[in-house]
Amino acid sequence: MPQAPLMLGVSGLRGIVGESLTPEVAMRYAAAFGTWLWAKTNRNPYVHVARDGRAGGEAIYTAAISGLLATGCRVQRQGVAMTPSTGVFIDSRDADAALIVTASHNPQEWNGLKILTRPAAWGAESDGRGSPLDAKPEASAPSAAIAQEIIDAFDAGRVSLLAQDELHDSTVTHDVEDSHCLKVKDAIEATFGGHNEEAMFGGGTVSGVVVDSVNASGSWTVRDFFEGTPVRFVQLAGDNSGIFPHAPEPTKENLSGEGGLCDAVPRLKADIGFAQDPDADRLAIVDENGTYIGEEYTLVLAAEALLQARAPASPTRKRGKDSPESSFSPKPLARASDSSLEEPSLETPVICVNLSTSRMIDDVAQRHGARIVRTPVGEANVVEMMKELRSEGHDVILGGEGNGGVIWPKVTYVRDSLSAIALTLALMARTAKTVSQLVADIPAYAIVKRKQPLASKGDAAPAIDRIIQAFKSDKQATIDTQDGVRIDWPDRWVHVRASNTEPILRLIAESPSQDDTERLLDQVADLAG
Repeated sequence: MPQAPLMLGVSGLRGIVGESLTPEVAMRYAAAFGTWLWAKTNRNPYVHVARDGRAGGEAIYTAAISGLLATGCRVQRQGVAMTPSTGVFIDSRDADAALIVTASHNPQEWNGLKILTRPAAWGAESDGRGSPLDAKPEASAPSAAIAQEIIDAFDAGRVSLLAQDELHDSTVTHDVEDSHCLKVKDAIEATFGGHNEEAMFGGGTVSGVVVDSVNASGSWTVRDFFEGTPVRFVQLAGDNSGIFPHAPEPTKENLSGEGGLCDAVPRLKADIGFAQDPDADRLAIVDENGTYIGEEYTLVLAAEALLQARAPASPTRKRGKDSPESSFSPKPLARASDSSLEEPSLETPVICVNLSTSRMIDDVAQRHGARIVRTPVGEANVVEMMKELRSEGHDVILGGEGNGGVIWPKVTYVRDSLSAIALTLALMARTAKTVSQLVADIPAYAIVKRKQPLASKGDAAPAIDRIIQAFKSDKQATIDTQDGVRIDWPDRWVHVRASNTEPILRLIAESPSQDDTERLLDQVADLAG
């Protein structure tokens, strides 16, 4: 049997509990991080620790807290909390960083440690108080450079343990969810005008919502978010047990079947279904008919909502088959680099996405005169570009990835399922359209995602090189090697890269037809070996 992998990268650390990830490994990683953070702040760092609620996570959570405390960190324990909720909370408390025990969408036997940092706070003391609505969003996944520094510290065993009289006891907080819900609702009001409930539920377009929280960290927060609203809210898998009722990645296969979200939405006569992953930073959507529309649409609908909010509201339309058809017609796929050839003006709305994100986002941006800027895959890479462009004065309104991750900088620089829920509901309220009607307004392509096992991440390099060699003489192809290899043709593209979170090769392709996309992936998969 191959040795269980311990994955280290920009997404933190992940492994199989009891094999590659043990309490001892978690404590060493947290201690290395605490030592590294002490060097950056030159004082006792202020760190929040949370977990995604998966069963068995307490052992890793406690070990990580011990590692931080042993290096002199001032630790505040949040318990089970959504990763984006933690981002909002540490901004409101001027904390230096957060350490979250989570393996995100990975299966039940996995767990891991994810880091959020706030370099803006380093060098300034904090009393741990603040207003969540006044806090400037800063917290985010560390940049690739910072992530590598932390990995190097862990690999080298650079740990400085302090004497007893220099150590602090941890404290506990319980108001993480409130801060996050308030921040999202405040951002909705500021963006769409009026009270947040009117913006999200006005006109009665949405009367029923079903949410699958996979019995993990989203369970509490999403209930708090809908409490007191006029919507009929039904939660699936919200018992906080941490036992996943199905494989936790919010894909079509995992949400289908009797009793699943795709079954529950039409059976309960709801208008929309949402599926969170364990740490609730990703969101998938099911339409009113129970059709899984795909994670790619989550970011696209959020972008449409924000771009429409900048234009005058269109007249309220009736729901159903009598609604007028959209005048926006599909256009051929453009090369991925076309949308970033010119530097966007300071007045142009900018959306940052990764190289594996569907061409649909380019079409929505084109409709509204916005620009798309693409980055290597990884939340940290998208956020780094968002912050860089904003520092230059550009109007960066949104970021994210095609895996259902939406980053709304008015709320947090962390992928956030709650922001995605709110923006989708606001779009439905503004347009008085069902989810299926909104999807019909967006040019559709056939995007297919596959996984190919790797014995180790290093095995990806020769596979990718074989693909490059096979296509480098194709004059119609544009080859981008900043993250694995992405190859673009006028009517299709394919992206092959090693996963940051699993020992697999990810293969993603898109073209106007399913058959063409499958053939392209077959060809590339054969080359990868």
